[in-house]
Amino acid sequence: MIRRLDASLLILLVAFPILWLLPSGLKSYGLYVVSLWLVMSIAAMGLNLTLGYAGLTSLAQGAFLGIGAYATAILTTKAGWPLPAAFLASSALSFAVGVLLGFPALRVKHHYLAFVTLAFTVVVFLVARNEQWLTGGVFGIANIPRPVLFGSDLGAALPFYRLLLCVTLVLALAMWWLLKSPWGRAFLALRENAVRAASLGVDIRAYTLLAFAIGSAYGGAAGSLYAPLVEFIDPAPFALSASFVLLLTVVAGGAGSFFGPFVGAFFSYMLPELLRATGGWYLIIYAAVVLLIVMISPTGLLGLIERWRDHRSQAKAAAARAAAAPTLGAASGETDSLGKGATQ
Repeated sequence: MIRRLDASLLILLVAFPILWLLPSGLKSYGLYVVSLWLVMSIAAMGLNLTLGYAGLTSLAQGAFLGIGAYATAILTTKAGWPLPAAFLASSALSFAVGVLLGFPALRVKHHYLAFVTLAFTVVVFLVARNEQWLTGGVFGIANIPRPVLFGSDLGAALPFYRLLLCVTLVLALAMWWLLKSPWGRAFLALRENAVRAASLGVDIRAYTLLAFAIGSAYGGAAGSLYAPLVEFIDPAPFALSASFVLLLTVVAGGAGSFFGPFVGAFFSYMLPELLRATGGWYLIIYAAVVLLIVMISPTGLLGLIERWRDHRSQAKAAAARAAAAPTLGAASGETDSLGKGATQ
């Protein structure tokens, strides 16, 4: 596991300069799509922790995306806060709400927990749509500012993309450290067998609440970056469908895999845009790709790599056994001959 995490760290550090320079030639819409991929990768990282590592089924990540987006929009447009302060406040608010939402997870599991989080998502959506005095209702909140840091205006598409890339790297490194720490092993133990984990001294109550809280904070952080990215928010992007798409993102990428959220976010948010070149067929093609992945690899796209590695290691082991078989047979024959000679 340590080797895998160290390899993950190396890939992160190598990918950062590539992603810093690669989109330089893209137009504004292309930069928007790549920026959206980064934002949704952050949200998927949080859900991957909750679902993929801790094994807690949640359909509330879209709601936390909305909480972070609305908190940032309100603080920056109405209270005049700078984006960094609003980002921290939105993440902290999502963390606190995630702790509260985690309490039902102490009593219900699996699809029952999914229903609880689904109800929470519906409540957040209704509040965003109906409480016009706070959220603007169906009219939303417009003119969400992009930040100015150290005297540099990051309002243009490319500078803001690079800011998102830096934030994504920091949050990915934080997630890498968390998964490498004893907390990460406790989350895995919680997913595999809660009773056995409790017998080994893992505080099930604390780690369940912590998994929800940290995963929710990542959702709020993603929402806090989503608001200035689109510069206008209304309730529609945070409906129940958003949580289902994020769930698809984690599952398609590979739940419980460190890079699963990045691969899944590419699959859920960038692939449909690339398929628009096919005209009116892009939704049909995308649906067919989803069905194909589910049938071929229920463990996600990265699961295909794991299956290939397992197949390769099994083939090597079989070849080693086949190569050793004649030697073992000859040795066995010599032993039998010596035994017969001694008997005579």
